[in-house]
Amino acid sequence: MKSIVLGSILVASLLALVIVLFRKRIGLSIFTSIGIHLVLAAAGIYIVNYSGWVTGLYIPLNPVTVGTVTVLGLPGVGLLLGLKFSLFG
Repeated sequence: MKSIVLGSILVASLLALVIVLFRKRIGLSIFTSIGIHLVLAAAGIYIVNYSGWVTGLYIPLNPVTVGTVTVLGLPGVGLLLGLKFSLFG
């Protein structure tokens, strides 16, 4: 059962990552874009931690996790949840 859950998380994250990678949307100011992504990444991790959507899993807010979600987007949250579940689950 655990391998099915992990496999589905991996496939969903991979598909979402491919969609994000092939979408070419670069704004006029790269610093504004990076700042918005940092804030949204921290907000996404905060929402997952405190919404009760995934019980028993907590993603710490640190530069590594925020950077991962900033680069990968919301699939990065799925990646972090999958890693946390598979390694410490």
